[in-house]
Amino acid sequence: MESFWIENVRVVTDEGIVERGAVQVREGRIEAIVETNAPAQSSAYDGRGALLMPGMIDVHIHGANGRDMMDGTTSSIEEVSRACASTGCTSFLVTSVSSSLEDLLRLVDGVRVVVGREPGATIVGIHAEGPYLNARRKGMQNELYLRHPDLAEMERVLQHAGSLLRMVTLAPELPGGLELTRYLRDRNVIVAVAHSDATYEEAAQAFACGASHVTHCFNGMRPIHHRDPGLVVAALENDGVSVQAIVDHVHLHPAIVRLMYRVKGASGMVLITDALQAMGLGDGEYMFGGHKVTVRDGVARLDDGTLASSTVTMNEALRNTVRLGVPLSDAVKMATSTPAELLGLHSKGRIAVGADADLVLVNDEFEVLWTLVEGRTVHGGANSTFQRATGA
Repeated sequence: MESFWIENVRVVTDEGIVERGAVQVREGRIEAIVETNAPAQSSAYDGRGALLMPGMIDVHIHGANGRDMMDGTTSSIEEVSRACASTGCTSFLVTSVSSSLEDLLRLVDGVRVVVGREPGATIVGIHAEGPYLNARRKGMQNELYLRHPDLAEMERVLQHAGSLLRMVTLAPELPGGLELTRYLRDRNVIVAVAHSDATYEEAAQAFACGASHVTHCFNGMRPIHHRDPGLVVAALENDGVSVQAIVDHVHLHPAIVRLMYRVKGASGMVLITDALQAMGLGDGEYMFGGHKVTVRDGVARLDDGTLASSTVTMNEALRNTVRLGVPLSDAVKMATSTPAELLGLHSKGRIAVGADADLVLVNDEFEVLWTLVEGRTVHGGANSTFQRATGA
């Protein structure tokens, strides 16, 4: 693989933003970062002052471009990989909805086939959202498939998925919930909490047992009350618990996004899409999780008005977060290094020497110009977005 530079870019690093710099890529990794242009006579691309940031990581996405990853086909998983790359996401967790065991295992089989030959963003594991969720807070999850935590069933899933299973979202207050939480924790699977009616005390107990993350915080859970603070307050006051945020101007009021940021900071808040197959297509009718979903003005709902995932993309979520007043460097962190640390992906989510060259170039409107995964172009390209520098 050739060595090349990307110069004349604003570079988002761990230390902050280099207003005019260059990054060298060699053998799929970042070789150097300088606060000047690339050395003379080197192979370089002119970024024309655009923002160069780490590739984003989506830990919660169900579908895109008309494809639902639960449909049992590898082509749908591949299409989501492409869609992620086009929106600046270079790694993602294939996310399920509550289903039969057979359908979940079929998803695992499909992921196994695609891993290692993704056409766009890299699959870094599976996020099982359900089926051990509370029907009282089911949201769009299909109640036909909701059930109590089943240790024997989860053992079968883990035997089938192995290290691919990275995260499980469950309702810990259900019978067997704490036992399953400890079981998954001991096997290095992230336990997230959502679609839960847990009280403050029940949630605190779950966090003490090893749950460490909250899926789409504030959505699909007991709301805050001053005499019944519930799961959300238990999570916000626990420094060891990180929270997901869907910043699409629908799932969270702007003041709630700012509150989450003020309490958790950039290192405790993870931007996600929670996107269904309407992402990239827009308004219309879709089947998702066994339900008819109508998307109107970009908002996905069931017939009864229940929100059904989102259509936001990662670059849109990043743009929205910045426009709500979060500093750019912190907003980028929420979409890159924070989810990378959550998943233990220490070579991703950062522009640093030795890190994977998962890089995204965006303009002032956060439109994606170029996406690289380990130094390989997976979206856009030099010819369509910027030119090789003179003399390269």
